[in-house]
Amino acid sequence: MRALALALWGAVLLGSTLSGRLDLLLNGVFHPLVGLSGVALLVFAGLVLKADRDLAMGPGRRLSTPRATQLALGLSIAVALLVLAIPPNPSFSDLAANRPAELGEEAELSFVLPPAQRTLTDWVRLLRSQPDPSLYAGDPVRISGFVWPQNNDQPQLARLLVRCCLADATPVGLPVRWPAGQKPRADQWLAVQGTMAMEEHNGQTRSVVVAEQIRPIPRPRRPLEP
Repeated sequence: MRALALALWGAVLLGSTLSGRLDLLLNGVFHPLVGLSGVALLVFAGLVLKADRDLAMGPGRRLSTPRATQLALGLSIAVALLVLAIPPNPSFSDLAANRPAELGEEAELSFVLPPAQRTLTDWVRLLRSQPDPSLYAGDPVRISGFVWPQNNDQPQLARLLVRCCLADATPVGLPVRWPAGQKPRADQWLAVQGTMAMEEHNGQTRSVVVAEQIRPIPRPRRPLEP
């Protein structure tokens, strides 16, 4: 059972790397490390299997595994099979609602792209480093992201930034003035074109995207941004 458990978890890591599952869970920088770990576990499983067979075939030898160890190995095997069978499908909006939206020093910009070339993350960093809304009023906006519901406000269009994985994800979002009568669904991925404008919100002036064209899009293959 030890060799089977190791082999299954090696298959989980290697299969997740090759299939693209990790794109939903982990920064791409770490994908090769996960794949190599999967290969290492498969090799180790083979070594354990050989050692167990040699021990079992020895004169007067009999393998005996404590019941608690058998239960633990059985549980590990069951979990690995479930991970292989059920693809990950995280709710980015739920995760964003429970994570702090503080960029800290990452909000500093080394350069500024033309308005139409800025991604949603570029816009968020620019607005946090230079927050005067009058600087951007009328600028064209072409962004994409998932719908992030807000308490007492219209849903925002958002992205998740990660250093390592979803556990350290930081949500970044832009306020959007949606067309009348349109209420986007949480977690829906949209491409939005429009212009940047100013509006009063809770006694302060802020920048808001006036959506003019909205197009549903598939979730990107790599939805997490560094």
